[in-house]
Amino acid sequence: MIILLDAMGGDKAPDANIKGAVKAIEQIEAEIVLIGNETIIKNRIKELYGKDDISQISPRLTIHHTTETIEMEDIPTQAIKHKKDSSMVVGFQMLKEGKGDVFISAGNSGALLTGATLLVGRIKGVDRPAIAGILPAYKSRLVLMDCGANTNCKPINLLQFAQMASIYLETTLGVKQPRVGLLNIGTEETKGNELMKQSYQLLKEKGKEVGVNFIGNVEGRDAFSGNVDIVVTDGFTGNIFLKAVEGLGKFVKRTLSESLKKNVLSKIASVPSLPAINRFAKTVDYKEYGGALFLGVKKPVVKAHGSSDEKLFEFTIKQAEQFVKNKAVEKLTEQFEK
Repeated sequence: MIILLDAMGGDKAPDANIKGAVKAIEQIEAEIVLIGNETIIKNRIKELYGKDDISQISPRLTIHHTTETIEMEDIPTQAIKHKKDSSMVVGFQMLKEGKGDVFISAGNSGALLTGATLLVGRIKGVDRPAIAGILPAYKSRLVLMDCGANTNCKPINLLQFAQMASIYLETTLGVKQPRVGLLNIGTEETKGNELMKQSYQLLKEKGKEVGVNFIGNVEGRDAFSGNVDIVVTDGFTGNIFLKAVEGLGKFVKRTLSESLKKNVLSKIASVPSLPAINRFAKTVDYKEYGGALFLGVKKPVVKAHGSSDEKLFEFTIKQAEQFVKNKAVEKLTEQFEK
């Protein structure tokens, strides 16, 4: 198995990408190809590890040289069309040509969606691919779909998001008849804007027909209750929801840590509780859940968080290997085309 990693994508590239790959390589069976400017990557390898060649760290680490980078501020369609030798476009081409089994990038989300759709191609019948993010929930995990790929959606898109996420969760994680909720401002059928009201009716009428176990509207405060497995929304709302959850997690961890260290008594009192506190911190840490799989494209494409550090890249790479081993895309294609 070969994992293709965009070494130039993300806010902390290339250092976080390289460090994450080096940490992950000893925990996986696959090879990792770092795609990006070879001179820059080699210089960073020398600076970080004192090695002249990345293969000295592991023979399963290699570099594929490119000369361009798609920046976060680039217009997606123009970037994909004009930056042919960018790490992202080359990664997609290698994936399409069978020179890799999965492609990971923390770069421009719009460009990643455009490239995945235009260069790799959509699964037959899928109107728009979307990002399926995995978040913690009470005694379970939650799939958020879409996390930011499609800011403007139609009701048919949300129906397909629910369908793809249901197939993905059932075939790869073994969740039988996953419960699907529509993110809304209230649980009543009449709540929400036109998109949400129309999507509700479509999910209600067509859900069973396409294998979706629709349970109705879900408010943001109930998303993590453990009573819903998939939360469906448009990419604009989903991305705001995702970032708010990540920010809240950071806030809770920071304030809890400061409270426990406030004085000698609180430090002493916290000692017996440290194992429980550490378990809690790990549960709410979004970095533990890796990247998000693009559902709806013909081959595995994983979107890593734009601000990914080495830890998050490490988890995302390990997660990507599991996506391939579980044949997530093949199962989705087979089931969806039925």
